[in-house]
Amino acid sequence: MFNLKRPDGPEPEDFHLSRRGALAGAFFAGYAVAAFSADADPIHTDEVGLITEKVDLSSGIPAYVARPAAPGKYPAILVVSEIFGVHEYIRDVCRRFAKLGYVAIAPAFFVRVGDPAPMPMSQIADIMKIVGAASDPQIIGDITAALDWLKSKPFVAKKHMAVTGFCWGGRVTWLACEKFPEFKAGVAWYGQLEPAAGNADPARLYPVNLAAQLNAPVLGLYAGKDPLSGGIPDMKAALAAAGKTGSDFIVYPDASHGFHADYRPSYNEADAKDGWTHLLAFFAAHDVAPGARG
Repeated sequence: MFNLKRPDGPEPEDFHLSRRGALAGAFFAGYAVAAFSADADPIHTDEVGLITEKVDLSSGIPAYVARPAAPGKYPAILVVSEIFGVHEYIRDVCRRFAKLGYVAIAPAFFVRVGDPAPMPMSQIADIMKIVGAASDPQIIGDITAALDWLKSKPFVAKKHMAVTGFCWGGRVTWLACEKFPEFKAGVAWYGQLEPAAGNADPARLYPVNLAAQLNAPVLGLYAGKDPLSGGIPDMKAALAAAGKTGSDFIVYPDASHGFHADYRPSYNEADAKDGWTHLLAFFAAHDVAPGARG
């Protein structure tokens, strides 16, 4: 396993990959090459009973959508990717939600500059440039466009929407719940909460600074062996000072950053499954569950 050294992504020394053939196979399977584990056996969720498609958002980017094929209205989940974009892992997460009775949408936030997924370990610096080009105002605009798309569809239960995200997307999950009242709940998987000591970026929004704006409770699923978990006490204090209740954190002491990503060496099956169970329960407790109407 490895720990990511940077708040929102890796440096080359964080990865120790081999077996060039396995990486090539990952590329054709659609997984992020830079983080693929030669020993991985990623979960594959089929499309039986689903409609999956690429849609174009009004902000100018595409998004992957998975939803039940049966007619009806379904609650919606915005799925926010890691730094590697909307590759097969993120698409599979969307299909997992759809199999449970959700509409899941994953915007391709980085596509204006490039697609990080097929880039190898040697190009991590270039991946971070692509990710860094997605400014917070741009991200907020893209989320607005995704919400507009969802609201325009007759198969979406518009009063029952939530957001979840991984790593880079974990921070965005907090921001989405701070910026958009449409979301009834959020689940952040190991997302950045505050700037690293002495390394605040004035152009970046940090969840701890916007705690008073939180519109919906967030469940944070964090790893004990991840530096990002160090921001939890400050986030708890900020939420308490703002009188914001309902948010919670679960820290898995033996897990590393990226423990849900089943294609990476950091994958921890037991903690990933437990986190997913808590995610579903958290959404259900906040009226974002299969069967919700309206």
